[in-house]
Amino acid sequence: MKKLTVIIPTFNESHNIDAVLKSIDFADEIMVVDSYSTDNTVELAKKYTDFIIQREYEYSASQKNWAIPQATHEWILLVDADERVTSELKSEILALLKSADISKKDGYWIPRTSHFMGKDVKFGGWNDKVIRLFRKSKCKYQDKQVHAEIIDNGNIGKLNSKLYHNTYVTFDHHIEKLNRYAWLQAHDYNKKTGTLTPFHFIVKPCWRFFKHYIIQGGFRDGVVGLVIAYNHSYAVFMRYVKIWLLRRNLK
Repeated sequence: MKKLTVIIPTFNESHNIDAVLKSIDFADEIMVVDSYSTDNTVELAKKYTDFIIQREYEYSASQKNWAIPQATHEWILLVDADERVTSELKSEILALLKSADISKKDGYWIPRTSHFMGKDVKFGGWNDKVIRLFRKSKCKYQDKQVHAEIIDNGNIGKLNSKLYHNTYVTFDHHIEKLNRYAWLQAHDYNKKTGTLTPFHFIVKPCWRFFKHYIIQGGFRDGVVGLVIAYNHSYAVFMRYVKIWLLRRNLK
């Protein structure tokens, strides 16, 4: 049976850390990568693991790529603090680690189901998939400041069981997160974005709303689907506002 290291990045996750660590109790090694939390995240994590390393946060991909080589085992499962490994996913991963089939792949896509504002989100493009089970010698994250994914070398399998994702704390917290991500995306998009025009500030946000609410069926999730579609639109608008500010050395 292949051994498994689970990596969990954290920053002020005292409201999440117990639940996520309980969900990965099957790991051979648990690594918590903390960005100098100012709450009691680290103290709570010590109940589950002694492998806690800290580093100043730059951006998500940088933090993860720094942590991955420090794992003891070749196979890595990376779980964010607001995610949970379901019992079905746990069983599927353990069965795979026991199987010779695991050696045929360098990583595995894992589908996610999302929970937002007290509701399981079924539409609007929120039920995605992510590469989270992978070989540390073969995989790393794209060097992007936000929404980076594992670089796909083509030798990636797929699991059937889902990872549970609950990104919602409070509505204000979610808006703050959107604004923070907009600044990070501004740095990613700045060089590849030409002259800013009404197309960026009006057409692209409207298209994003239409995509999530109509094409991907967000309207079927009621008010929650409407909020998600609007927030996606808002995030696109703010991305280009912040590029505009960035180019003028403003905040």
